[in-house]
Amino acid sequence: MKSKIKKLLEQLVKFGIVGVIATLLEWIIFYICTNQLKIHYSISTIIGFSISTIFNYWASVKWVFDVDKEKNSKTKELVVFILLSIVGLGINELIMWIMDKEFGIYYMISKIVATIVVMCYNFITRKLFLEKR
Repeated sequence: MKSKIKKLLEQLVKFGIVGVIATLLEWIIFYICTNQLKIHYSISTIIGFSISTIFNYWASVKWVFDVDKEKNSKTKELVVFILLSIVGLGINELIMWIMDKEFGIYYMISKIVATIVVMCYNFITRKLFLEKR
């Protein structure tokens, strides 16, 4: 049996890989929407975040987390994942708004900070709410 620390480290690496792919997907969509389609960055964030969340859900339950199939139905699992993601989106938007409007920090720098904070939030909450105990 794998030690808990080794399992956690493997899980963090997998989460990191999924997170990098999801983040790239989100950022590409964000960039295209904001800079090419001239959509306000706040709306672009929602669009990119939503699409990357769908990918992230699929990859997380298939590869990263040991989801409790007996305890959670697919519907419950998806609802929990979406609710956690909506809170993450709110955190993302709040950080970007504060950094941009209150401190005048360039929105792409704000996006980097928001991404790091939300990534930590996502790992902790998904591990707590989706995984077997």
